[in-house]
Amino acid sequence: MTSSSPAPVAHPEPVGRSPGQLMRRRFKRDRPGVVSAYVVTFFFLVALAAPLIAKLYGRNPTETYGLNEPGLLNEFGYPVKPNGGISGDFWFGIEPTLGRDVLTQLVYGIRTSLLIAAAATVLCVLTGVLIGVTAGYLGGRTDYLLGRFIDLLLAFPSQLSFIAFTPVVYALFVSPEKETPTYLRVLTLILVLWVLGWMGLARLLRGQVLSLREREFVEAARVTGASPWRIITKELLPNLWTPILVQSTLMLPSFVTIEAGLSFIGVGIVEPTPDWGRMFANGAHYYESDITYIFFPGLAMIVFVVAFNLLGDSVRDAFDPRTGR
Repeated sequence: MTSSSPAPVAHPEPVGRSPGQLMRRRFKRDRPGVVSAYVVTFFFLVALAAPLIAKLYGRNPTETYGLNEPGLLNEFGYPVKPNGGISGDFWFGIEPTLGRDVLTQLVYGIRTSLLIAAAATVLCVLTGVLIGVTAGYLGGRTDYLLGRFIDLLLAFPSQLSFIAFTPVVYALFVSPEKETPTYLRVLTLILVLWVLGWMGLARLLRGQVLSLREREFVEAARVTGASPWRIITKELLPNLWTPILVQSTLMLPSFVTIEAGLSFIGVGIVEPTPDWGRMFANGAHYYESDITYIFFPGLAMIVFVVAFNLLGDSVRDAFDPRTGR
């Protein structure tokens, strides 16, 4: 009687994961990062769907309901109902003096601010990557000239430069006695934020490329006859995604606050276009008698900026787990 040996157990072969899969896996484990991603996505969806939200809600941001409908504002121009006029008809209340709907103003204000900040961020990232990688990879005279140009722009005080350059650009296209069109104000804000906002990313990427170009894998690519374009796109850029994404997530909320600040002091978006900064400027006149009007845009701004900063930290940790918080 012969005894048969047990059949060998087949073990599944180990499955390798790409760096992108590992990054997504680490990011999903970071609860604050996931929640922040949902919050940021919510803000962008609100901005994109602003006309649809206003249509379903039945209000628009420019109509003066308080002046058109008796009983909404008192003789001093403040909402008659408590808490800024919050009711079933006006979910976030109405604006003092004019009686405009706060909810639709906030929704369209988010749309305006995010449009300007997102466009400026994309332009700054593209410019920073182009100039930073070019300076770091070519080195020599090119690196010196680009480096001094970056230093020159960084020497300008950023806040004062934003305030000073914006009216100058307006004056180049519109005579002083005419009102500047809204589209020109938007384009000017994007232009000023772009021109004065890309240098930090370019300098950071220049330093990264200077260290990467001497690494073995770059030297190996040169030996094999790879073109500079292939070396930059295939060897250098994949190693630069972490600083690019982290700086982008820090840049966009910074541009949102800068744009709101410019509108607050009157050199950005002006009435009647809804904007976060304009709501803060109007709320500064009413907060002593009606704190509710500025409460909702202030809360939205805080939540957005904090969520975006947390998202940036989570993205950084997901790409490089060694930088634990």
